[in-house]
Amino acid sequence: MRQRLTLITLGVRDFARALAFYEGLGWKKSAASQEHYALFPLGGIVLGLYPLQALEADTTLRHQASNFAGLTISYNATSLEEVDTVLQEAERLGASIVKPAQKVFWGGYSGYFKDLDGYLFEVAYNPFWQLDSEGKLLL
Repeated sequence: MRQRLTLITLGVRDFARALAFYEGLGWKKSAASQEHYALFPLGGIVLGLYPLQALEADTTLRHQASNFAGLTISYNATSLEEVDTVLQEAERLGASIVKPAQKVFWGGYSGYFKDLDGYLFEVAYNPFWQLDSEGKLLL
């Protein structure tokens, strides 16, 4: 298997509401999206939104809600101010702030929000990591 992820699909309870949330964050839906499958190109990886019941049927598994599934999706900001701005915008759109932005033990600044379906996002500024001109993380 190649060391690459290309698509992350989130099963959402209310497709129209979830779509409005991500578009409200300023994300642009791809023209390749379908009526009930929204695709957001994220610079080499794609985030998909798909109705939860349909995703359950496709996987043959029943969704079980969890307070924390041991997985976070991270957005690397270019500044401390951007971390604050993104968290405020997510909250304004209906996300719940799990951990307000703060200086953290590893030397950066980050906070967490849960989107409308409970998916956990970290918004972080890491002064030790470099982002290229397109915002891609350089390791």
